[in-house]
Amino acid sequence: MASLDTVSIAILLGSLLVMAGILSSLIALRFGAPLLLVFLLVGMLAGEGGPGGVKFDDVGTAYTVGSIALALILFDGGLRTRFATFKSVLAPSMVLATVGVLITTLLTAPVAKLVLGIGWVQALLIGAVVASTDAAAVFLLINAGGLRLRPRVRATLEVESGTNDPFAVFLALMLVEILAVGSQSWSHALMTFGRDAILGGVIGVAGGRVITLVLNRLNLAQGLHAPFVAVSALVVFAFANALHSSGFFAVYLAGLVVGNRQTRAHNSVIVFLDAVTWLAQIVMFVLLGLLVWPQRLAGSLLGAVVVALVLMFVARPAAVFLCLAPFKYPWREKVFISWVGLRGAVGIFLASIPLLVGLPGAYLYFDVAFVVVLFSLLIQGWTVALAARKLDISFTRSDPLPRRVELDLPGQLAREIVGYPVPANSPYLRRGFIPNWARPTLVIRNEEILTPAEAEPVREGDYVYLLAPPEKAQALDRFFVRMPPPAAPDPRLLGDFFVTGTATLGALADIYGLQVAADHTDVSLAEFFTENLGRRAKEGDIVQLGPIALLAHKVEKGHVVTVGLRLAEPEEETDILGRLKARWHRIQKWIG
Repeated sequence: MASLDTVSIAILLGSLLVMAGILSSLIALRFGAPLLLVFLLVGMLAGEGGPGGVKFDDVGTAYTVGSIALALILFDGGLRTRFATFKSVLAPSMVLATVGVLITTLLTAPVAKLVLGIGWVQALLIGAVVASTDAAAVFLLINAGGLRLRPRVRATLEVESGTNDPFAVFLALMLVEILAVGSQSWSHALMTFGRDAILGGVIGVAGGRVITLVLNRLNLAQGLHAPFVAVSALVVFAFANALHSSGFFAVYLAGLVVGNRQTRAHNSVIVFLDAVTWLAQIVMFVLLGLLVWPQRLAGSLLGAVVVALVLMFVARPAAVFLCLAPFKYPWREKVFISWVGLRGAVGIFLASIPLLVGLPGAYLYFDVAFVVVLFSLLIQGWTVALAARKLDISFTRSDPLPRRVELDLPGQLAREIVGYPVPANSPYLRRGFIPNWARPTLVIRNEEILTPAEAEPVREGDYVYLLAPPEKAQALDRFFVRMPPPAAPDPRLLGDFFVTGTATLGALADIYGLQVAADHTDVSLAEFFTENLGRRAKEGDIVQLGPIALLAHKVEKGHVVTVGLRLAEPEEETDILGRLKARWHRIQKWIG
């Protein structure tokens, strides 16, 4: 009975710790604290060295949980990445994920050797442990901060953080092996890395295709599609590791393949993985916090702080500027990418490997990694939004995203039903404008189901349901946000829509159903203005894009920052709203 009581108490304490982490996230969001930092501190305070007094030293369990959590996080990251985005930043991201990790390791190692009084191999291991950016930290802080980053910057950060773990794991394992059994050939090590990366890539792509095939062919019971995908991702990860290839790379590519193919229950898979990865992060960070003893940190605290500061202000920026030099990134983007090189669970996870294999003084790596992660989340994590605004990399969302409902349609994969409440001052309510690839199907008003024709005109408080491709559903959000009334409304604006000058013509055409020449899809709106005007742009300039005119809304030093969409050559009519709707119907007919 005593053993049963022990199990019950362990479940109770574990549940309370996770609950404390979830509830503390509300405080973190209120005051802007990085959520991952909150979970680390919860575990640290609950541990043996904190007031909680919970004794936990099971490194194997922490490593296993960390492996599962990181595999799901990377799969989820790949699932949300479009192939077009991946390909557009593949070269710079892969250079950062390999050469950048190596440069960061080499620049951090001498400082670690000097301030911690250790040998060269130990110093290189510390550099490798803290060299890679963390996908969980990057994805969570950017999304939780509500940032609309420039597309190339966001894509670079996401793809880099999703692909740099394999090289960091390779470096860490190689250095651990050198410390444990002696030296080995660098050429052999590089051949091993190449083999592991290629085999991991093959397993990832094949695994993603198999998951898609099975998901679409088998008639699984309602609700089992999402768990099947999550478990399949872990199968791909574990299978790749069992064959001594890169499981992290394999599971990221598997997610990339699944996310870019038409599948059943796409929305339920996304929602389920959101919840699972969120819970996995909480459990992982709480367990890692439990392994930390504040009393033990005192001996290496000063040296670890120096390593953290050098990593943030010297090693990471140097690696980013050197690696991105051939790719013509503006200096502002390089500075921001340098600053958002967030360290998280990956560093502490890698630092647990020396503990797991029993290296002498293994806790030093763990403690240094913990301090580095702590400082990264405190300093960098807390200032991500500020840095983005100061460097003009993004603008913060001032409009809360609407509550979107997505329903799969059995029997086909090309369309799903997307539903929204219609708030006051939303662009859809004010202008009745939606892309031509979305088709209203029904409207719910006062618990009555109406056809779009019966519900005309749509009112505030209605619920509108549309047919749309699953991959474009998120683009409809902007039409159903509650917007403040404009101070000086321009009747010619199409629903008061604005986009950044860094958006591409292809992205604009995809969202709004326009037609753009194939060789212009990657041209940014700012470049499009310069190309068509033949001079530096100024506020109020107008450039035609098919039936739509682009208005230079905000211009800085001849560079278009924000662009407004407006109808070309509006006629003089008294009923502005009627004119807009009539003209938009003509546009849709012209496009179609």
